[in-house]
Amino acid sequence: MAEVEETVVHEPMDLIRLSLLEQVKVKLRGNRELKGTLHAYDQHLNVVLGDVEETLTTVEIDDETYEEIVQVTKRQMKYLYVRGDGIILISPPLRTT
Repeated sequence: MAEVEETVVHEPMDLIRLSLLEQVKVKLRGNRELKGTLHAYDQHLNVVLGDVEETLTTVEIDDETYEEIVQVTKRQMKYLYVRGDGIILISPPLRTT
């Protein structure tokens, strides 16, 4: 019965706890997205991610044609500390059970 209790979500931070050592997606301010393994978090939603891929999307408008020019830049990092006040959302891994 205790094992069932460990997987139950009663409050939002439970979902983050259940995602420890799992691959998560983190959306940040400034059109940045991170994908990595969640190693740690705290009550302020500061997080430590490992094996991180950062994706930065910039959109510019062409002055002559007024078309949107979308640029996507990616980079890899071994570990990253992310301050909680810059986080918009954290997407836990998809669970089918």
